[in-house]
Amino acid sequence: MTGALVAGGWGLFAGTALLVGAAIGTLVRVPPRLTALVMAFGSGVLIAAVSFELIAEAYERSGMVPVVTGAVGGAAVYSGANALLARRGARHRKRSGEQQPSEDEAPGSGNAIALGALLDGVPESVVIGTSLLGGGHLGVATVGAVFISNLPEGLASAAGMRAAGRGRGYVFALWGGIAVVSGLAALAGYALLGGASAAVTATITAVAGGAILAMIADTMIPEAYGRVHLLTGLVTVIGFLSAFALAHL
Repeated sequence: MTGALVAGGWGLFAGTALLVGAAIGTLVRVPPRLTALVMAFGSGVLIAAVSFELIAEAYERSGMVPVVTGAVGGAAVYSGANALLARRGARHRKRSGEQQPSEDEAPGSGNAIALGALLDGVPESVVIGTSLLGGGHLGVATVGAVFISNLPEGLASAAGMRAAGRGRGYVFALWGGIAVVSGLAALAGYALLGGASAAVTATITAVAGGAILAMIADTMIPEAYGRVHLLTGLVTVIGFLSAFALAHL
């Protein structure tokens, strides 16, 4: 039980970055280019975490088959759910400008944005929980990657929600709820998979890794590129190398 609570605590910690970002995006006018640069940096950090702490760990646990099937399955499920939510108004949920539709323009888009935020956050949190299974050590790079990527996500999304006419109460209730769900997802990842075989754990880890990579490609990098263009690649590489160095300290 103690291990599950620890996992939940770390998941909640990573999720609170959404609230911090939302507070900044709601109360302070942050230049969109700066938000995009942080988004690009966070993309690189997440790619490194997926590569070295998720996919590599899944491979070491159970070989190539669970990695391939899990990662492709996770990416397919994420992409399909993301496409469905995009049709209902959540396509630009991480955009800081006026791309997000208001509730008058697209009824139900607020719920779609909330579901989209859950879709983005749950795989990351489950991984935090599974990283502690079997006496494993918490991946500092993984938690750091999720925290760093959540900051610009909360910031950009909150700014976009405000531009679409959604109130501060909605913004903070949404991200506060997602932070709590992040903690619960990490706790569930630890508690529910504690007795699972190495193959099952590896597959779940790969599923989360594939979903995260699809999320980066579908939402984070396009938002960064739309604002800073050719700087996106450079800053993403800097984020990647920063996480790589952190994982090897």
